Amino acid sequence: MRHGKTINHLGRTASHRNAMLQNMAVSLILHKRINTTVAKAKALRKFVEPIITKSKDDSMHSRRTAFSYLQDKEAVKELFGTISAKVADRPGGYTRIIKTGFRLGDAAEMCMMELVDFNELLLGETKAKKAKTTRRGKSGSTKKATAPKAEVTAADSAEATA
Repeated sequence: MRHGKTINHLGRTASHRNAMLQNMAVSLILHKRINTTVAKAKALRKFVEPIITKSKDDSMHSRRTAFSYLQDKEAVKELFGTISAKVADRPGGYTRIIKTGFRLGDAAEMCMMELVDFNELLLGETKAKKAKTTRRGKSGSTKKATAPKAEVTAADSAEATA
């Protein structure tokens, strides 16, 4: 039974797991999108989302805390620069996991993990969506018949102008 066991150890020692999550978090912050297994992505989500939340408050203490987790100056600059500006009004849920199939060698379930506010394709589609219409059972064949418009000839238009 697994009562109360919340951490997925991923078959690694604690130091190996922490180093792997740190490297994956740096890659996600710098590249905005990574390909990995679903189990690693779920573990990474728990690791990186509190750091992104901490980046909303741009203070020296929060920068040092983020650096203690990431150990990468460029990632901290990117996190407190562009990422914190885009997620400022989002109350959580900064990452998205999209399943991509199974790996050929060992059939591990693979996914693409990305930062939500940095996918231009999905952001563009949400803005271009049509207004939602309701279907109320009226069919298109019961349209009202309209009277045919009278054709205006050249002689009629000459008489009208004279």
